[in-house]
Amino acid sequence: MKGKIGIIGGSGIADSGFFKIIEKKDVKTPYGKPSAAYSIAKCGNINVVFLPRHGVGHKIPPHEINARANIWGMKHLGVTWLICPSAVGSLKENYKPGEICIPDQFIDFTKRRAYTFFDTGKVVHVSTADPFCEDLRSLLSEICTELNIPHHRTGTYVCVEGPRFSTRAESRMFRSFADIIGMTLVPEAQLARELGICYSSLAMITDYDVWADKPVNVAEVVNIMRENAEKIQKIVENAITQLSKRPACEACGKLAAEGEF
Repeated sequence: MKGKIGIIGGSGIADSGFFKIIEKKDVKTPYGKPSAAYSIAKCGNINVVFLPRHGVGHKIPPHEINARANIWGMKHLGVTWLICPSAVGSLKENYKPGEICIPDQFIDFTKRRAYTFFDTGKVVHVSTADPFCEDLRSLLSEICTELNIPHHRTGTYVCVEGPRFSTRAESRMFRSFADIIGMTLVPEAQLARELGICYSSLAMITDYDVWADKPVNVAEVVNIMRENAEKIQKIVENAITQLSKRPACEACGKLAAEGEF
């Protein structure tokens, strides 16, 4: 069976016009409401499932995103490959604004989120030593290389609670052991791992975090985000075409939770 492809991202992905929405599906989950109705769409002739992470109109702040409902809904709809673009800041000089990072590790500095599907009923320990799907990460990196898109094949993403940004002291601390910083990766990635979904982040670097003595120019950031959105569209479109021909990854699937979806 070919794996179904899901995308959780910003409204810019949905508004880009590279896929055609066929229908909207409201999914009831044991964990409450997802961020929005799921869009069943076509990219060319290939079916995809899209969900705006921050809701319609970008109204849900990072610390209020119902990641359990979002991921459970993707599983319920049969998604086995999940590509999740997001904007991040850079903690290193060589991770430059305008580049893409495909992280291979994360560090969790969030505080109040619902982190697991296994919080009642039984004790389950799921390995996150390598928290992302290696098959999917490798494919995305290969596509970036083919498209001549500057990217980092690896990187450590430190996820903070939000909605505030880091202090300068925090930013200097984070950069000693991470490469990029954002607010949405956790618990999204580990929840996908618990359900055996092949998951990869596509991190769009928009600016340097506040460790750098480089004033942020809003116009530049907006321009970089627009350029990054165009890059993400090309990467995702190519990935959808190739993933539609692949079976689901067995390594991630072995970690699927028991239960009905």
